[in-house]
Amino acid sequence: MHDYLLSLALGVVEGVTEFLPVSSTAHLRIFEALAGVNLSDGYWKMFTIVIQLGAIGCLPLYFRARIRGFVAGFGRASDEGRALVHPLTLTLVAFVVTAVPSFLLAKLIGRHLESLVVMGASLVAGGVVMWVVDWLFARGRLHTNTPEMEQMTLAQAIWIGACQIASAVFPGTSRSMATIAGGQLAGMTRAAALEFSFFLSMPTMVAAVGYDLYKTLREGQASALGGAAMTAHAWAVLAVGFVVSFVAAYAVVAWFMGWVRRRGFAPFAVWRILVGAGVLIWMTGGAS
Repeated sequence: MHDYLLSLALGVVEGVTEFLPVSSTAHLRIFEALAGVNLSDGYWKMFTIVIQLGAIGCLPLYFRARIRGFVAGFGRASDEGRALVHPLTLTLVAFVVTAVPSFLLAKLIGRHLESLVVMGASLVAGGVVMWVVDWLFARGRLHTNTPEMEQMTLAQAIWIGACQIASAVFPGTSRSMATIAGGQLAGMTRAAALEFSFFLSMPTMVAAVGYDLYKTLREGQASALGGAAMTAHAWAVLAVGFVVSFVAAYAVVAWFMGWVRRRGFAPFAVWRILVGAGVLIWMTGGAS
């Protein structure tokens, strides 16, 4: 496949799947396997990491008004003694709860990162969990007491952060799936759980992607940016993937926020199960 066409396709896959509860890691890995991308090539491994930054970059832009409001209100919350349950504080708390165990389990995560079997199983398992949770929510079986992020509690943030550890250890689980399902189980509405998922994605993804990029460059798996291997062509291909990922992710975030307010997550659960089952059949057939 031509480099620019491959860059465009990877940017679309990353941008479309990053914030949907379907696992961008699994979808990227599956597409790369189907397209014959050689991830032992340091450039393409670095490319896969960098285009995630394009998707991340859309969130501060999309939520700029909410972020400004939260920052402006943090001072008042401190004066009123409510800084500990402010949305920004709770986002940081959930991030720390996720980040510390994930860092300690880095070697286990590394072993699973390239496994399509693990990703396929995680897609199926996560799809079943999400479907069951959303089914319970739609039928009023789950108690809902948190319609907005502003009403979240410290316990909810800790619980959601703990749920997100699974997505770090088992690629294919999906950060957004873990956050959304965990939020619904903790009494949040779909919209509140989704918004918190987006806010928690910002520090979590920046840290995870930054760490992955640092390891890749440090270990010599890709030439340092600006090095001899980064030709004008290489920079252009990387730029295409980065920009396409940003645009696609922005469009998906805007659409998904509207979708969730009117509908549930069942279609995404079904998609996960079908894709995961397909991957497991593919891998089983390939091994036989």
